[in-house]
Amino acid sequence: MLTLQLPRQGGQLEPYTLQAVPQSQLAGKFTSRTAYAAAHVVADPLACVNTAIDWDATLAFRRHLWRHGFAVAEAMDTAQRGMGLDWSAARELIARSVREAAAAGGQIACGTGTDQLPADAPVTREQVVEAYQEQAEFVEAQGGRMILMASRALARCARHADDYAWVYERILSQVQRPVILHWLGDMFDPALAGYWGSRDLDEATPACLAVIRQNASKVDGIKMSLLDAEREIQLRRDLPPGIKMYTGDDFNYDRLILGDGEFHSHALLGIFDAIAPVAGAALEALDRGDVAAYQKWLAPTVPLSRHIFEAPTYFYKTGIVFLAYLNGHQKHFRMVAGQESARGVVHLSQLFRLAGEAGLLANPELAVSRMKLVLAVAGVT
Repeated sequence: MLTLQLPRQGGQLEPYTLQAVPQSQLAGKFTSRTAYAAAHVVADPLACVNTAIDWDATLAFRRHLWRHGFAVAEAMDTAQRGMGLDWSAARELIARSVREAAAAGGQIACGTGTDQLPADAPVTREQVVEAYQEQAEFVEAQGGRMILMASRALARCARHADDYAWVYERILSQVQRPVILHWLGDMFDPALAGYWGSRDLDEATPACLAVIRQNASKVDGIKMSLLDAEREIQLRRDLPPGIKMYTGDDFNYDRLILGDGEFHSHALLGIFDAIAPVAGAALEALDRGDVAAYQKWLAPTVPLSRHIFEAPTYFYKTGIVFLAYLNGHQKHFRMVAGQESARGVVHLSQLFRLAGEAGLLANPELAVSRMKLVLAVAGVT
């Protein structure tokens, strides 16, 4: 047992003892669900600019995810796309990761968007289509599958649902393989408010479903990240046959993946970056029909995920990277564009407690020593 003093809200210190929790010995080879882990990038803290990437550590982390049975969702918002990772860096990340996937025998799909467009100038629907096409052609040339990311530029220029239908029809008519669509709520990215043509989700949802139905042969599934389990359950019932619902609900993924006996969600989740060993074991148990084991592994991760993704939700990447640091996947707690400062030491201390209770600190001695370093930087001794 290892004990350290952790701060609570208000500044008081409380002792916390990290108990040894049995680690999963399962490889996480599962087939009953398709599960993508949206992977983070490791910053290079010794570079002259704070947007540089440590490629060796970044690719090693993707091999870690593949070992636990996950497909990698590359260059998504978990990789700080649009929050430090621009299209130029994303291009290199995609190219390197697709090559690594081929060498490792891992599955990968790559975020394809419009972020090469200027964020501070007017854009047209035609420019949005051209930007999507440029990125789609690049991803397909690398041999990657696509996740068609929600577009800030489209949200900015679209006036109604018909504009979304027009843009998506033109992109989807040209892709070589079915893609995963991407509906990211404004809690993840405020610039995406009103996506599909309305801030009213009762109007936006039918507009999204209409795009899927009109282009069903080019759609593998949709990632839905609204943190609204009941809306996801209803939409997955309404999807055309053969089209997958990929939950992006980092609050309710355990019950959405399990399903209701008739329908279930697959997954494309940022939290899988942080909980891959345990989540892989849970999904392997689900393959065996062992729901009790599935819940035993996965249920303790849900409070951790809800904490990591608490408002402001778009700062969840800080918690993801912090847990990778505690577990030795990187040598430092630094992030692209300095995003490690987005969460305070009280938040990180609660994250440490919840990760310990979920059995996600694989090397307790290392985790405690690194937690103490972070506390010391904050003046907690």
